[in-house]
Amino acid sequence: MIRKDFVKPDGRKLQLYSRRPISDSIQATNPPHADYTPDPQMRWHPLRGEWVIYAAHRQERTFLPPKEYSPLAVTKSPAFPTELPAGDYDIAVFENLFPSLSPFASTAPKLASETKPAKGVCEVVVFTQNPDISLGLLSVDEIKLVLEVLGDRTRELGARPEIQYVLPFENRGVEVGVTLHHPHGQIYSYPFIPPVPHRMCALQKSYFEKHQHTLLEKFIKDEETDGRRILINENLVQAFVPSCARYAYETWIVPKRPVSWIYEMNDAELTAMAKALKTILLKFDKMWDKPFPYLMAFYQAPTDGLKHSDVHAHIQIYPALRSKDKLKFLAGTELAGGVFVNDSFPEDKAAELRNIVVENFYE
Repeated sequence: MIRKDFVKPDGRKLQLYSRRPISDSIQATNPPHADYTPDPQMRWHPLRGEWVIYAAHRQERTFLPPKEYSPLAVTKSPAFPTELPAGDYDIAVFENLFPSLSPFASTAPKLASETKPAKGVCEVVVFTQNPDISLGLLSVDEIKLVLEVLGDRTRELGARPEIQYVLPFENRGVEVGVTLHHPHGQIYSYPFIPPVPHRMCALQKSYFEKHQHTLLEKFIKDEETDGRRILINENLVQAFVPSCARYAYETWIVPKRPVSWIYEMNDAELTAMAKALKTILLKFDKMWDKPFPYLMAFYQAPTDGLKHSDVHAHIQIYPALRSKDKLKFLAGTELAGGVFVNDSFPEDKAAELRNIVVENFYE
């Protein structure tokens, strides 16, 4: 992996990644925008015991722009500068123009409940310069490079003293609220551990202290024993619809060797994870014969400077469709109660996915 750092005209950082040398002559660009410094804030929710982030400036962000003016399109003319500069590279990472968290956040009002500046970093990860492709259609090596980039960003962002958790994710499809079609993900780096990872880490820690192996190692063995929900079971990686899936077709991709962060995976494990991820995403698209909407999260250990042998890094994919054409909307029980209702069994959905055959793409 080759990386070269740049600074955009508006001062935001840009990192370009490739398997090939990257020219120093590439000119960093950004779309025209008002000159402002984001100043998001956090307010404590005493009944839920969690932080709520406020970033009113995001009301001005792009929403479904014409393709020729997309800020993620590669710059074609100096008259229409965009986020992606022209040049030979594979992946671009840059600070979000409309971040929910900012290293420059400095103010927060005095209220009855606790408030803080929402210090953190929000980055955009553009998987490819080609706007007409998807993550699953990239080659195995290209997907592997995406994983390497996420690991590199996790290591760098997590080293900041104010950052406690780094969460890479991808939203795909207008069904889950994506406003730009160019294949990309995001990385949120929080000054606290978000509620879902916090709960997951606490449960993993409790299990590890009792059994001296990770909770996901138990998941892997249990799925191997049962067999009905397994989609991929290779030497280094396993993919399955978990027995406790909250969504139809929910899929987890787990390295068999426990690692706490993406960057701890070795070359062979990264390749195996890339192959598994590509296979699953191609199955999703082929099942519906159209781009499949989903949220994909890369769960890792906190970046608090401590050792986390109990946390087993992995991928979780939450599809937005519950059947051939029906969307899964979060209802009152999910949003208000936090109790999910799945109108299908994991075993049935795993069987459907196993029956989807994708062509040999490893060559």
